[in-house]
Amino acid sequence: MSNSKMKAILVREYGGPDVLQVTEVERPQPQEGEVLVRIVYAAAIPLDYKIRNGWLQAVYPKTFPYIPGTAISGFVESVGAGLTQFQPGDRVFGSVNGAYAEYGIAAANELARMPGDLTFEDAASIKAGAESAWKALFTEGELQAGQTVLIHAAAGGVGQFAVQLAKWKGAKVIGTASSVNLDFVTSLGADQVIDYNTTRFEDVAENVDLVVDLVGGDTENRSWSVLKRGGMLVSLTQPPSQEKAQEHGVTAKFNSKFPTYEDSETIAQLIADGTVKAAIDAVYPLSNTKEALEKSETRHGRGRILLSVSSS
Repeated sequence: MSNSKMKAILVREYGGPDVLQVTEVERPQPQEGEVLVRIVYAAAIPLDYKIRNGWLQAVYPKTFPYIPGTAISGFVESVGAGLTQFQPGDRVFGSVNGAYAEYGIAAANELARMPGDLTFEDAASIKAGAESAWKALFTEGELQAGQTVLIHAAAGGVGQFAVQLAKWKGAKVIGTASSVNLDFVTSLGADQVIDYNTTRFEDVAENVDLVVDLVGGDTENRSWSVLKRGGMLVSLTQPPSQEKAQEHGVTAKFNSKFPTYEDSETIAQLIADGTVKAAIDAVYPLSNTKEALEKSETRHGRGRILLSVSSS
């Protein structure tokens, strides 16, 4: 492969995993204010397959062909003109435009440097889960020490971070999970774990300050009743019903504001020093992206699924 080419996954039309094609494309060049990242790990997250399936065209319209994915860890390969905060060789994590490839372009404000003790595997999970958990709990949810939070899908790629970050903050944590993941969620620090296959969470949870909803649909509808008046529901799946929120005397939020650069640095340090652990469910080579996304679509993973792109 010439230096001007790179291996990448291309999507040329909406559809299932079969539309993912391993191919060679031109390596992008960073423009002013941009960074070219040599990607070590890319995270395969549910949002990626939902976009690829065409389910989210109104929110994430795509021009074909495109390279899927955003969340990565890697090295700075080169920088655009006038950019001084990053140097070639810097270890970074963040978001690029097209993560399922050997190289990706990022705006400088979409990257952060990795603390020395942070692994590339763990770093790739920050934008793929930890930051969303932080957003739901603190940026939007305003969770305080001593409050109670109910986290749906507590074993998943976002839920696992939400449990640990809420405990770090000093909150009481209730998590819902399937029977095979009950012990795992308990090991993360949850004070109470509810098996959603055998128990209706609204029968055992009450007077909750914050609900973090990673499921949506019927789960959201059943969550209003567990909140205390003045409580809050933060959804990471869909805009929640403001009518229902008003009816129950609570607040409901969806993508109302986002974590800061300093928040990202705090998360990275918490993972680097072992306060928060990133569970990696599986790692696939880039050439096996189809299998990785098929596993992601089962929605029964424990932690994040990563694509190993290049050596660290």
